[in-house]
Amino acid sequence: MTPSTQLERRFVCPDPDATTALGLGLAGAARAGDVICLWGDLGAGKTHLAKAIGAGLGVTDTITSPSFILMAEYAGRLPLFHIDLYRLDPGGIDLVALREYLYGPGVTAIEWCDRLPAGALDAYLAVRIEYAEPGRRLTFEGLGQRAMALVAALASGT
Repeated sequence: MTPSTQLERRFVCPDPDATTALGLGLAGAARAGDVICLWGDLGAGKTHLAKAIGAGLGVTDTITSPSFILMAEYAGRLPLFHIDLYRLDPGGIDLVALREYLYGPGVTAIEWCDRLPAGALDAYLAVRIEYAEPGRRLTFEGLGQRAMALVAALASGT
């Protein structure tokens, strides 16, 4: 992507509450069709962030990692499609089935996006979660206009 189609911001979250606040802020700016890709080691906080996004979207159901079912759908202000590709081999996803959720009527949060084949997504918000002292470092990179708007909203606090 060229510099005009990507934007990056980093945040240090000293505790889970700070990560939750970022997820709530992200959900507040989210629109139908937004795709959020979550990267990080096991236990880094991908599902925690997905739960916070869901809470910000008004999801009242308990959000859990969909590792064994691959995808869970939750009702809220916008539907949340929570996808976890951890158990798949890289490139092992049925892209035709996945496209039913991408860029559709809700917000799609995908854990372990590295399992997708190169070029599978046109535009998305990449969130990399890394262990840091203290807590976690979250890097938000917007690829495409909508994703860049999400990063800008987080950076401005709106």
